[in-house]
Amino acid sequence: MFASPAYAQAAGAAPVSGGAAAFMQFAPLIFIFVIFYFLMIRPQQKKMKEHRLAVDAVQKNDQIVTAGGLIAKVIKVDANEVEAEIAPNVRVKIVKATIAEVRSAGSGKPAND
Repeated sequence: MFASPAYAQAAGAAPVSGGAAAFMQFAPLIFIFVIFYFLMIRPQQKKMKEHRLAVDAVQKNDQIVTAGGLIAKVIKVDANEVEAEIAPNVRVKIVKATIAEVRSAGSGKPAND
């Protein structure tokens, strides 16, 4: 053997019991998960809930933006579908799940102002 085994000792430290040592090893991971929850998971859930409520509350004459980027005016609302007008006399049926944004009627400003 080229080297003898070396043993590390804590100088003057009292031995830590097994349960406390295990907790101290996992404490940083628990702390990181708590921070991750409050900074990322919780705000995302809140945003998803607001979006779902807005899509469920869509009504006639609202302007919507689909996931594909189409801007349309709502003509008729069903349980799972919305009939929308994307151009004069051009009506399409859109599944509610594909609505990305709901703009209430009259929220836009004129283009020439």
